[in-house]
This record gives sequence, structure tokens and C-alpha cells, in this order.
Amino acid sequence: MELNKMMISVIIPHLNQPEALDACLTSLDVQSYEGGVEVIVVDNGSRALPENVIARHPRARLLSETRPGPGPARNCGVAAARGDILAFIDADCRADRDWLRNIVSALAASGPGVALGGDVRIWRADATRASAIEAYESVFAYRFKLYIEKHGYSGTGNLAMRRADFDRVGPFAGIEIAEDMDWGRRALAAGVRCHYAPDMVVYHPARGSMEELYAKWDRQIAHYRRMAEGERAWRLRWIIRALLVLASPLAGAVTVMTSDRVAGSERLTAIAVMVAVRVHRAATMLSLLRRERELVWNR
Repeated sequence: MELNKMMISVIIPHLNQPEALDACLTSLDVQSYEGGVEVIVVDNGSRALPENVIARHPRARLLSETRPGPGPARNCGVAAARGDILAFIDADCRADRDWLRNIVSALAASGPGVALGGDVRIWRADATRASAIEAYESVFAYRFKLYIEKHGYSGTGNLAMRRADFDRVGPFAGIEIAEDMDWGRRALAAGVRCHYAPDMVVYHPARGSMEELYAKWDRQIAHYRRMAEGERAWRLRWIIRALLVLASPLAGAVTVMTSDRVAGSERLTAIAVMVAVRVHRAATMLSLLRRERELVWNR
């Protein structure tokens, strides 16, 4: 069967974000792809199931997964999916109108044995002016091209592949580790390569406050600490990494000044947030030398 006639299963983990989910599903309602599409939302323990939201979107159906974490929620969606192509997006993202069509085009061009990671751009509340956090995240958040080309994995908020290739790799891990990195490593071991697809675009809102931005990094650092424990002399290595993060704002400022995603005074505000975030990251890393934090998502 030709790819442009195949069923695509879009899988969305959800936890306590009904308004964002509604916007995500609305963006999927108007996709330019003309083949079959099913949308599977997997709730992961919300205070209230988003049944009213699902009812407004005819393509969508709602499942539940009790094991905590976006990985298990995605696995639940995959198990119920009927599509030959799997596309993953997060509940707080919005898909570009051509997202699914460009997924199919990129898969057709790349052939089997490939997982696609796309471009995640920051959704700006005011298109004419970015807040400080929007400017910062426009440069430093969701750097999927870097993840793919340097580290060989894609984030799971904008990921797609043939169902057969997902089955070769196996399910996502639980909340205890970074499931995107883990799946990407297992994909490479299974002979599934990750390619960057720049036309495969979704939009993600920036964090609403510095506290939310710090919380995001706290989750990631907790994952990295758990992974680092398997290394020799991990505490010494961890201290060195923390000090490198603390010393990195100069290089980060160069990244901001040469980025095409911010302009004018946005560059200065992005640098200010970047410095604050990196100081926080280094302090958090050092604080975790003797203890772990509980791993949660979307809290």
C-alpha cells in the first residue's frame, strides 16, 4: 500500500491539561493529509477525565493508563492503534496543518528502518513580541535537530515511524528514566535510525514562569542523575558536569546572538533567563549528589 493511503495513528498522553488538549485536537482536526487518521488520547490519571474535550473531536477516542508516566501512556495508545504509521505528539502541543502530510512524505523519502523527529517551535501568545521565557525557549527548548544529529535520538513530543519499526524497537520505558533517550538508544541497537525532518513542525507553548522552567529542568536532571550512577567515579564526573554548566553562559550567549529564532531586545532577555536557568541547573545537580528526587511528569 502507498504511504499516502495508509492509516496514521496519532497518540497523545494526557495529564490534567484539558484546555491544551482541546487546542491540540483542534489542530489535528484540520490536517491537510487526506489518508485515514485516528487520534488516541491516553489519560494518565487526571483529576477528571477529558471526556467533554474528546466529544468535540470526532476522530479522537479516549483510553486510560494507570501506570504513571508518558511512556506507559504512549504504549497503551500503541497497543490500541490500528495505523501502519505511528505519530506521537504531546497534549500541550499544536500540530502544523501539514504535520501529518509531511510525516508521510519524509517516511516515503527515507524508506523503512527510520524514525522521524521534527521541529518543535515555541508558540507565542503575542506574535509581535516574545516574553523573556518565550525568547529563551525559542532558542534552547526542544532542540530536536541537535538531539538527533549529535546524540541519535528524538524527543517524543514530535516523533513518527512505521508501526513495524516501532515493533522492532519495543515499548517506551517508564517514568524512572528518560524514555526518549532510552528508546532512541534501543532504536539504534535494533537498526532503526533517527532522521531529522524540518518540515514536520509542531508548536509548544513556553513555560508560564521561572518556577515551571526550573521544574522542567529538575525532572531532566533527576533522570540524568539516575543514568549517571552507572558510570565509574560518577560523583566526580557529576561535579565536573555541574561546574561546566555553571561556566557555560558565555557559550550560551553566543548561541543566542547567532540564532535566527529571536531578534532585537529578545536576545538580551533570552540571555538573562539562560544565565538564571544554568545557575539553577548547576545548583540542583550538586544538591543531588547524595539523594534522589521523586520522578513525576506534568506536575
